[in-house]
Amino acid sequence: MAEISAALVKELRQATGAGMMDCKRALEETGGDLEAARTLLREKGMAQAGKRAGRETTEGKVAVRVASGLGTLVAIGCETEPVSNNDEFLAYVQRVLDAVERDGEQAVEALDGERVDLVAKLGENIVVVGAKRMEARDGELLAHYVHPPANKIGVLVKVRGEDEAAARMLAMHISFGAPTWARRDDVPDEIVEAERNVYLNSDELQGKPEQAREKIVEGMLNKRFFAAQPGGVLLDQPYIHDTGKSVAEALRESGLELVEFQRYSVAG
Repeated sequence: MAEISAALVKELRQATGAGMMDCKRALEETGGDLEAARTLLREKGMAQAGKRAGRETTEGKVAVRVASGLGTLVAIGCETEPVSNNDEFLAYVQRVLDAVERDGEQAVEALDGERVDLVAKLGENIVVVGAKRMEARDGELLAHYVHPPANKIGVLVKVRGEDEAAARMLAMHISFGAPTWARRDDVPDEIVEAERNVYLNSDELQGKPEQAREKIVEGMLNKRFFAAQPGGVLLDQPYIHDTGKSVAEALRESGLELVEFQRYSVAG
């Protein structure tokens, strides 16, 4: 077996970020070949990532940036809170944010090698939960909100209008309301029909006059399904800043029109 110098081990460790003993073993297995040892460590990292791929990620960070009419939102999940606050994990989150801002959502794939290496180094499953980039055109503005202090829920929203404060309040509402759809038209017909049938066949309708059942069911759909929090339709939800009005009403009063939104959460 070739003699492996401490300097060579140190060089490999600096190049890969792997542990000292892992570097030494990789160099021993490859006869001191630095490039072969780097490849071996990467292969082992991929194997470890594969083993951990099924583990639940209930921690992590959401990061957002809005500048010069461009908004970027990314969410990176991990398994434990200590790793979510690890400097190397946080640096990876920022690299993903930078790449998506620069090159679009497909840029995540180019960083998958870094993700695999980080899995091997930190010993946890790490996943890109989501990545979104939005561009504001004339008459549009972007707003964002990340819920402190854990930064596990984040929102990016695009609206038409000029009221930046109201747009941010909308982003805050979305973080709490967790809507599934933006508008009623976005809800697939089969889902609405299935929900309607649940209410039609519920015990609550037993004994009600036949002619009143449809109206009762429509009321139940409006309140329990379309306006549900979490889930439901954003524009139908009671506005968290004034529950006496819907989000649609709050937007009209602020002179805003919803264009699109994205909400990510790394919470379990």
